[in-house]
Amino acid sequence: EGTVDEDMGAIVAVISVLETGEGKILWGDGGVYVDTVFEVLTYKPLVQEVVDGYVTDITEFGAFVRIGPFDGLVHVSQIMDDFVRYDPSVPAFIGKETEKTLKIGDNVRARIVTVAIRNSIADTKIGLTMRQPGLGKWEWIEAEKKKAPQEGDK
Repeated sequence: EGTVDEDMGAIVAVISVLETGEGKILWGDGGVYVDTVFEVLTYKPLVQEVVDGYVTDITEFGAFVRIGPFDGLVHVSQIMDDFVRYDPSVPAFIGKETEKTLKIGDNVRARIVTVAIRNSIADTKIGLTMRQPGLGKWEWIEAEKKKAPQEGDK
């Protein structure tokens, strides 16, 4: 668990161990090596995938969003369709015209735009955007739904 495989993504959990072979001990090595067959739960982030997550950190260059085992970065230019300013006292991003705010703990929906899977969860890089319709802080999405004309309205 916590391991990253380039083909499978992050191994989130071992579901079950199906088979185990005999253990092998190598001279000079304190480990025991056992061939096993097991089922795992994995998560591999894909470009263009829409994901839900929450903001874990705000810095002057963007917001970090937890998506499953990974943290992705929403660059300051990809947070919203408004000029944003960074307020380090909160910390938060605030829209100039809309006065929308984004701070630590906010639930968001984003689209994955870049993925670079590395050997560990911490080294894997994920780029996100929230500037498209249906993306952003959940409260922003709900407000847009209420503002949009309902089907059948004229």
